[in-house]
Amino acid sequence: MIARIGVVAALGVMLATAVAHADQTVALAPLSTLGTEDTSAATKKLATQIEAALAALPGTKVISSAAVSEQLKKAKKQGLRVCEGDPKCLAEVGTLVGAQIVIAGEVGGLGESQVVYLSATDVATAKELRSTTLTVGAKDDGGGAGGAAVRLLDPERYRGDVHFTIDVSNATVYVNGTKIPLGPKGDVALPVGTHAVRVTHPEYHDFVKFVSVGFGRTTEVPVGMQQYPIVQHDIAGKPTNRDTIEYIDPPLWRRWYVVGPAAVGVAIVTAIIVGIAVHDYPNGTVRTVNSP
Repeated sequence: MIARIGVVAALGVMLATAVAHADQTVALAPLSTLGTEDTSAATKKLATQIEAALAALPGTKVISSAAVSEQLKKAKKQGLRVCEGDPKCLAEVGTLVGAQIVIAGEVGGLGESQVVYLSATDVATAKELRSTTLTVGAKDDGGGAGGAAVRLLDPERYRGDVHFTIDVSNATVYVNGTKIPLGPKGDVALPVGTHAVRVTHPEYHDFVKFVSVGFGRTTEVPVGMQQYPIVQHDIAGKPTNRDTIEYIDPPLWRRWYVVGPAAVGVAIVTAIIVGIAVHDYPNGTVRTVNSP
């Protein structure tokens, strides 16, 4: 019993260690505009949206930009408030606040439309991991702040679902030239972007279409296959294999039991006429009737 408790406790420690190792702490550095810290209400609201998107990622703890600003103020590191994308500067910010990754953003754009240039820096190596853009105030097919967070920290999950409705069975689906298996309901997850789709079947014309996949959305693709006309004719017609072709009787005048007796009759009549017209004499001479 004691040994069993010890094993369970050891497993619990291992599980806790694995979970702790899987977690990551991400800090959002103060957003800047034109090389200076942006403290406007609109930018603060934008920072809140980015922080929420980062926190929504599995196993991710977020240190807000406000908390980072407060830590920099206490440490009297005002020079780190605006790193302008410098990985070494951002790595120093991450070390100060206890983060493994630091997200930095430069806000730009005109009018109501804003574009935020985001980057993710690894604190341990002081190197930029990835960068992306976030469009605010306009149509954004990238999934908004949530899509930007996934692109920065978990790009493999930057996908959308495609649902195929195919009107024939046993069709084959190719995406960008690669054969892909569909799920039981005709679904497949694809990276965000535009893909070339081809659906094939030996008895139908190929279905070809470009499909745009959005992050976190399901794209419906109805597939209507058009059958080859020659296949329809062959299915409706008679078999053409010599072993299975149906025998067709010849016309009456070509049948053997009509042609045979007729030929015999013609031969008999011809013999009679020749016998009447020709006489064989004893002296061996032959004289034809009506000969001079």
